[in-house]
Formats: sequence, C-alpha cells, structure tokens
Amino acid sequence: MLTGAAALTALLLAGHRLVPNRVGRLGSLLEVFLPWLGLLAAVLVGLALLYRSAAALLALLLPVAAWTHHFGALLLPAPEPGPRELVVVQHNVSDVNPDPAGTARALAAADPDLIALQELLPTALPVYEETLAARFPHHVVRGTVGLWSKYPLTGARHLDIKPAGITEPWQRGLRAVAATPYGDVAAYVAHLPSARVRASGLASGWRDESAGLLGRAVAAEPVRAVVLLGDLNGTVDDRGLRPLTARLNTAERGFAFSFPGAFPVARIDQVMARAATVRHVRTLPATGSDHLPVAARVRLGG
Repeated sequence: MLTGAAALTALLLAGHRLVPNRVGRLGSLLEVFLPWLGLLAAVLVGLALLYRSAAALLALLLPVAAWTHHFGALLLPAPEPGPRELVVVQHNVSDVNPDPAGTARALAAADPDLIALQELLPTALPVYEETLAARFPHHVVRGTVGLWSKYPLTGARHLDIKPAGITEPWQRGLRAVAATPYGDVAAYVAHLPSARVRASGLASGWRDESAGLLGRAVAAEPVRAVVLLGDLNGTVDDRGLRPLTARLNTAERGFAFSFPGAFPVARIDQVMARAATVRHVRTLPATGSDHLPVAARVRLGG
C-alpha cells in the first residue's frame, strides 16, 4: 500500500500536466496545491520508517526526487542583492480593509521601487494617495487597481481584461511605463477573477479567460522589459495561467504563500517578468487584508 501511494504521489508530481481539465478542472485544482504533495511524501516516509518497510522507503525516493526537482530551488537562501535590481511589492489590500493607512505604511516600510495594489475603493484611495505620496510621488489608478512608483510613469492606460460574461463595470488592469535608473520598464497591474473550489471541482472559467487577454496584451507590449504584478487568483503551476507563465519568468527562489492571510496555503499574488529575472519572493507581515503582501527582487536584463 505504501509503495503504491509513493508511486502515485511521484506520478502526480511529475505528470500533473497529464491530469485532464475537462471535468471540474481537476488538473488545475491539483496544480494549485502541488507543493503540498511534498508533505504527503513526508508522511509516507514516516509511515515507512514506522513499519520498517525497505521497499516503501526505496519507492519513496521517487516522489522525493520529483518534488525536489520541481520545488527544491525555491528553498534555497535568497541571493545577495545585485546590480540593476528593483524591489517591487504586490498586495491585494482588500475592499474591507479597516486600516488602509497602516497598510500603506507597512508596504512602504519594505522600501520598494514599485507598489501594485488591487481592490482599491474610492473611499480608501485618498488615504493610500496621501500616505504614499512622500516616498512614491508618481502613481496611476484605473478602476480598482493602482501603481505607485519612485520613478516617473508615462503611457498609463487601462487594460481590458474583462471576461465576456461580466456585464457590469469592471476595470481591473492597467499598464504604465516606469523610467527606472536601469531603463524603461512596462509595469502591468492586474486582478484576475476569482477561482472557486466547489464540490464539482475548480470554477475558473472567467479567470482563465482573463489570463488569456492579459497574456495577449503582454505579448504585444513594445517595451522589452516587463514586470507583471497582480492578484492572479492562481499559482504559477496552474495551467490556467499558462498564457502568462509561457511568456514571463517566475520567481527563482521563495514560496511566499500569500492566501488566505490567516493561514496561507498558496501564492496567488504574483510577480512575473520579461527580459528580467524575479530572483526572490517573500511575504511581508500581515495587514488588514485577507492576503499577505508579496515583495520581490527583480533584476533587469535577465
């Protein structure tokens, strides 16, 4: 039994793309929680030791090797800061955040170059603007998403990533160009529709459609260096985000589980890049949001 469980765990880790998505998007659902298969492998190792099963221990080398191959690099220590690096912060601040001023101060304390926010409400927006103004004099807001920058921003525009089935007003994407000391960077801020886990599986149709629209916008971006910051409501392993992960680099180190804030089990707040390297991601201390903020170091020219 332990040998069979070990083989199945290894198969799911190495062949998760083979799990079909046609029924309940089971493939995507597995990929959301894929890192946690390492915990299952650890439990199986404990059971194999308890029952002194040499065959099971040998079989468990397979899932351990598969997990290490896929996720091992994320556990390595953060690299030393290098040249041409930006620090960026991504945070869904929550539309029911009771302390927007405290949230803004907490994000600024990480001393980033760029801050991307989602779920900005008209009532809270002036608080963020006032609190961040001194250290981030440049900012743009479109709908419920915003970008604050130490450097001048130009070419700001709304990104139409609204799925066809959404009929109400909905602006959750923007693009602007930041004139950094290392050259122009096209900064994208996005908040994709939620993906819900239900008895029938993962409901992610609108999220997937929105990811496709965003991916096409990134592909058409004329500025070479691109940084995407957003609540993408999916992990980088989730095939629903393939229109983005096929075009953009993801973090080399760090898990940075960001949701839910009280007990994070997945990183759905993402920093991705083109012509740049996301060297490391980490979470920041909790704010009044149900997400944890994510900070990343991005080296341009990668």
